[in-house]
Amino acid sequence: MPALTSFETELRRVVQPRARVIIDNDFSGDPDGLVQLAHHVLSPSVEIRAIIGSHLRPGDPFDPSEQTADNAAEAAHTVLELLGRAGTIPVLAGSNLGMTDPLSPVRSAATDAIIAEAMRTDTDLPLFVACGAGLTEIASAYLLEPRIATRLTLVWIGGPEHDGLAVPPPGTHGPEYNLAIDISAARVIFDSFMPIWQVPRDAYRQALFSWAELLTDVRPHGAIGAHLYDALAGVAAIVGADGPPLGETYILGDSPLVLLTALQSSFAADPSSSAYVTRTVPRIRADGSYDFIPRQGPRPMRVYTRLDLRLLFSDFTAKLAAHAAG
Repeated sequence: MPALTSFETELRRVVQPRARVIIDNDFSGDPDGLVQLAHHVLSPSVEIRAIIGSHLRPGDPFDPSEQTADNAAEAAHTVLELLGRAGTIPVLAGSNLGMTDPLSPVRSAATDAIIAEAMRTDTDLPLFVACGAGLTEIASAYLLEPRIATRLTLVWIGGPEHDGLAVPPPGTHGPEYNLAIDISAARVIFDSFMPIWQVPRDAYRQALFSWAELLTDVRPHGAIGAHLYDALAGVAAIVGADGPPLGETYILGDSPLVLLTALQSSFAADPSSSAYVTRTVPRIRADGSYDFIPRQGPRPMRVYTRLDLRLLFSDFTAKLAAHAAG
């Protein structure tokens, strides 16, 4: 383990791990996942048991290659190196392709790691799979070993708005971005008995961070701060050259994964400062829309509607600044 800063030493003295987390994200895509990863790694209340680089849709503008999961794993390695944590957490590439149908799992080292961690009997720490991308790995792991459904909670950034809770953004068409990466995998998970905490599009779009804040609270803070800023600024430059500019904010839509797992309440641990409603888990149609037809044994899911962004981003910038200060 690399030497900790005085800040990190004191933080780890008073904050003990009380949950396990497997991080699964498309780190070669939208760099908001890199911000989430850095924040999670700097959060001592969770044991990061594995980091999975997952794939994008074929031809995705962020990474049009055929090795997006491999590239995601490399991007995660870079973040760990810049944090001084290289070699401390297993980093695995998932499948570079999605599932061909809801009955055909895609086995990889990542699915095996999920199964192994979920089936452990030597720890009482609850397990969260924090996913900011498609659901290929967790769905495949479930099909390979259905018993994991009762041994973890999936926290997922993805899916469209729910009727009666929110409306889609202006000009939206087609499936929501993360859902569209692997609709077959989402259909598997939503038909399973796995506990789901969903942060749909209307909720994750609340996670706005201004460019002024990025310039003052992220970029100056060491190599990792500069790396995160440059990745986000690169997207702004590309988008601005090809279409309407991004404006004064960037959606750090994957960061709620940290809020809901690491930044839970002190007593009766739960993300108590964020709001959710309980909904019956819908089926996912082939086109990515929800289907609420009655099913035998309906089960509830959490659908988050409001996020504590003050806690989320104040904690992130405090940890980033203290880490850089040494």
